[in-house]
Amino acid sequence: MASDKRVEVTLECTECKRRNYTTTKNKINHRERIEMKKYCRWEQRHTLHKETR
Repeated sequence: MASDKRVEVTLECTECKRRNYTTTKNKINHRERIEMKKYCRWEQRHTLHKETR
């Protein structure tokens, strides 16, 4: 069974505001929202993606 410590989060592009990616994070170790540079296919370049609620 999947652990309750890991939650699935959605990443949103800061440029085009589309929700492009989903990932998991450990909510006990990383309480703050995650940010990472990912490829946005609508912008056709790497942009900053932030976690949405």
